[in-house]
Amino acid sequence: MEYDHPEPLASGYHAVRPGDLACVVTALEMREKPAALRRLVPEGDLPVQLVRWDAPAIEKYRMLYRRVGAPWLWWSRLVKDDGELAAIIHDPEVHVFAVIDRARVEVGMLELDFRVPGECEIAFFGLIPGATGKGLGKWLMRKALQMAWREGVGRVWVHTCTLDGPQALPFYVSQGFVPYARAVEVFPDPRLADVLPGDVAPHAALLRA
Repeated sequence: MEYDHPEPLASGYHAVRPGDLACVVTALEMREKPAALRRLVPEGDLPVQLVRWDAPAIEKYRMLYRRVGAPWLWWSRLVKDDGELAAIIHDPEVHVFAVIDRARVEVGMLELDFRVPGECEIAFFGLIPGATGKGLGKWLMRKALQMAWREGVGRVWVHTCTLDGPQALPFYVSQGFVPYARAVEVFPDPRLADVLPGDVAPHAALLRA
């Protein structure tokens, strides 16, 4: 996502309709390749590997997207029909990866979007809950940045929001991203439309219309 320069909100409280959710979205960017990426870092005997999904099957993609993103109310790809979704994830400038464990189970995902010339968006980045807290996030981000900073790229960016885990924003900053924009996003709660189960993301109160 990029921002279309909406009118700034006035100070104070702003009502959100029952049935809708609101979150604060922070966009972060890098304007130069981190020097640390040039240093060799031994990976050791990691329990996972990163596998490129070239033109992934639609339902296979949706399944992994749900597994990784449902706890944080990722919904945007789930409301697209097959044609809309295929147009994105089958585009040769969109690179989809799965994090695979030793049992050949997908435990994370990474999606790099190069469709804007000279830029790379880390569109989706995450691990399932059971794979977090083991240092795999730093490994996955290093992999992401090594691929994002390909020839001709002068900017890498990512966004996170207040529906994500509280560690997401400080993690991106610790990896060298600099916040540059903030916006409020309001959207229908995907749990009320049966896009996601009603019992996910208990940190976001469910307010029925």
